[in-house]
Amino acid sequence: MQPLTAGITKAGTGLDGISWNILGQTYVPKQVSENSFAWHATFPPGTAVPPHIHPTQDEFIYMLEGRFDLLLDGHDFIATSGDLIRLPMNIAHGIFNKSDQTVKCFFWVTPTRKLYDLFWAIHSMKEQTPPEVVALSAKHEVMFLPPPQS
Repeated sequence: MQPLTAGITKAGTGLDGISWNILGQTYVPKQVSENSFAWHATFPPGTAVPPHIHPTQDEFIYMLEGRFDLLLDGHDFIATSGDLIRLPMNIAHGIFNKSDQTVKCFFWVTPTRKLYDLFWAIHSMKEQTPPEVVALSAKHEVMFLPPPQS
């Protein structure tokens, strides 16, 4: 992995023109180095990232537009435009767009670890089925939690 380089990633573009489809969301990487990884995300209505844990990374989300319903460490929260969501490593969190509006936000993690590679792997899957995404994620240091008992 390369060290951080000085420069500007222009609006509307990602690194090397990359744009990933991850579970129905669009992720556009803006910066990647050994110490951090940042991307712009667009969550259409009804999309989500189910509860999971990053055992080796702190994660942050800055809300640009819209509303997220969040499950953080077993508690419900709401985040809207201008809010910063802090997700320390080893704390379970789920991110849900339950609204009828698109959410636009900016994510970053530190350190990068295997997340950049995970997004490439999910994007490259022929079909992003939940069991396959969960298994692949575990190999990249993201642990999805089992669904709650009904």
